[in-house]
Amino acid sequence: MAFDHFHMDTPATYRIRVQGTVDSSLVELLGELRISETNVDDAENVTTLAGKLPDQSALCGVLMTLFDLRFPLLSVEMIGANEGE
Repeated sequence: MAFDHFHMDTPATYRIRVQGTVDSSLVELLGELRISETNVDDAENVTTLAGKLPDQSALCGVLMTLFDLRFPLLSVEMIGANEGE
């Protein structure tokens, strides 16, 4: 997937993984991203947040919220650019 024309103010779809359980009641604070949880090898749960955000400022807001809630960040991945929306 090429992101040659991606800009900071362009909507995009992201996948964010954190260590721990993110309660679904926090969905409004987290940009309305979908929340799913997995348990790997009986270790601590990993929560995946996925969905479209309007720009990278919104992404930063989600990341800062996760930081403020003390969730260790495992990964952030842009999985699709949505130019022209």
